[in-house]
Amino acid sequence: MAVAQRRGRRIMMSGPELDAYLTGQRTCRVATVSPDGRPHVGALWFAFDGTSLWLYSLTRSRRWADLRRDPRIAVVVDDGEEYGELRGVELSGTAVTVGEAPRSGEPCPELEPVEALFARKYFGIDAMPHDGRHAWLRLTPDAVVSWDFRKLP
Repeated sequence: MAVAQRRGRRIMMSGPELDAYLTGQRTCRVATVSPDGRPHVGALWFAFDGTSLWLYSLTRSRRWADLRRDPRIAVVVDDGEEYGELRGVELSGTAVTVGEAPRSGEPCPELEPVEALFARKYFGIDAMPHDGRHAWLRLTPDAVVSWDFRKLP
């Protein structure tokens, strides 16, 4: 997945650690670029399919407007309370809209596995409920940086 990390190799997550971490976490912070160039950051739920991060975002949000104008995105997933427990991942690249926007449930084969994954993870059901206000963004990262301070001596 993406470009190899050069700095902090001692504390970076291995491929299997990264996959397990992104699969198990529930909330990410998504950064977009506002029209004036300033970053805008907001929290979202996400699904990870082993290759891409899938974000289910309101289509009438500042995030969505920013991404329509400039699709560059950075996402951070992290956790830990004490310094020695800190761990996380930053993924960056270009966001791509997948399926209808907003999503009303029209058949979209590419979204079937993602929606099933998301529905089980967050709602405990097998089929994705659609509200006609959200749509899917896919981030297949160009760069991934990870850290796990629990690896420090």
